[in-house]
Amino acid sequence: MQETASFQPQATGVLYLVPTPIGNLQDLSARAVQTLKDVDLIAAEDTRNTQKLLNHFEITTPKISFHEHNTQQRIPELLQKLQHGLSIAQVSDAGMPSISDPGKELVNACITAGIQVVPLPGPNAALTALIASGLAPQPFYFYGFLPRKATQMHQELAQLAQLSVTFILYESPYRVQKTIQSLIQAVGEERQVVLARELTKVHEAFLRGTLAQVQTYFQEHEPRGEYVILVAGKTPTAVAKHLDDAQLKQLVQTQVDAGIKPNAAIKKVAHEYQENRQDVYNIYHGLESD
Repeated sequence: MQETASFQPQATGVLYLVPTPIGNLQDLSARAVQTLKDVDLIAAEDTRNTQKLLNHFEITTPKISFHEHNTQQRIPELLQKLQHGLSIAQVSDAGMPSISDPGKELVNACITAGIQVVPLPGPNAALTALIASGLAPQPFYFYGFLPRKATQMHQELAQLAQLSVTFILYESPYRVQKTIQSLIQAVGEERQVVLARELTKVHEAFLRGTLAQVQTYFQEHEPRGEYVILVAGKTPTAVAKHLDDAQLKQLVQTQVDAGIKPNAAIKKVAHEYQENRQDVYNIYHGLESD
């Protein structure tokens, strides 16, 4: 294991991960503007969309397309350029690269090849919505876009329904009503939810209430814009007093999948569901209780 320093001289070029505005162009930081000007090449999800941003800030750096449909073709090409000393900025159409956008494959390839990866902080729809939602901001679970196939979507929602933390989804205006109906089936119509749309734009708006209230609202109002859906976590009072072993194990696994360490997840589940911590530990690890 070796620690890699971001700002020491490198024998190769550097991959910069540059977040772009999710609406308001003024949210592009001064550092991001300078980085886009200084690099040798910009790898863009959609070069036409990125060109509008570059024109606004008078950035003339060359561009190359890098999106989900040409990832395998582009990565060797970009790695070769980086290994020859060129620096590349990777951007998505809006927000942070890799967060529901292309990026992670290139990052992993660079790490494997020993090429430095430098992230810039910047706009992100999920966090922007979360801090204004009024729901518990931490811990939280970011999911993003649900699967399109109904069976897979319902399976994922069944897992999300067990979380005791706020979870965050992305959705288009064309599918948001269907997703609200699926959420009602998974978590019940009384669960608190916040929908944020058109973040940082002139039509930015927040819709707060229960899922039943949101469903009623959409019967009278047409969905507009891209949505961030934030769903309140399940409270202990909403769960049965006794859970079987399979349910307890799944609850711990859900927490672990959300990024919590196993022992912390075991402690959390035991506390929230009034179970013996050692018993939950044994169940999760498949050990026999004394």
